[in-house]
Amino acid sequence: MKNRMLLFLFFGVWALAAQKTDEKAVQMTIETFFEGFHNQDSVLIRSTVVESIRMQTIGKSKTGSDSVRNQNFDSFIKSIVSIPDTTRFQERIQSFNIQTDGPMANAWTPYEFWVNDEFSHCGVNSFQLFKDKGEWKIIYIIDTRRKEGCL
Repeated sequence: MKNRMLLFLFFGVWALAAQKTDEKAVQMTIETFFEGFHNQDSVLIRSTVVESIRMQTIGKSKTGSDSVRNQNFDSFIKSIVSIPDTTRFQERIQSFNIQTDGPMANAWTPYEFWVNDEFSHCGVNSFQLFKDKGEWKIIYIIDTRRKEGCL
């Protein structure tokens, strides 16, 4: 009985350590994505995502109701790299809430967005990731954007 308890405890600790390692790796993937984003480095951004990544944004439509908009990833990359050098922008991640299950992960990251040191908007990013050959890749990003209820 004592040996079974020790074996159970060992595997429980091992599983928890593996989960924490995956959570850190997921966070590193997202931080690398934002490093590329802030440095306007399309190669670095692309290194963190799968080729078929899907992106969406939830925000207010022209009529004022909430709507979901699809965003083409290549258009997203072009818009980031074309921001003039005179414009400083930063998406400040407030926290990471990461969950993993085998090769799947979800990260919930509230953020604030700043342009030229002026607050622009806030919201939450939801990242879906897949562990492919030992490497976490972003497969889906959806975010919210708002100006109220921030800071």
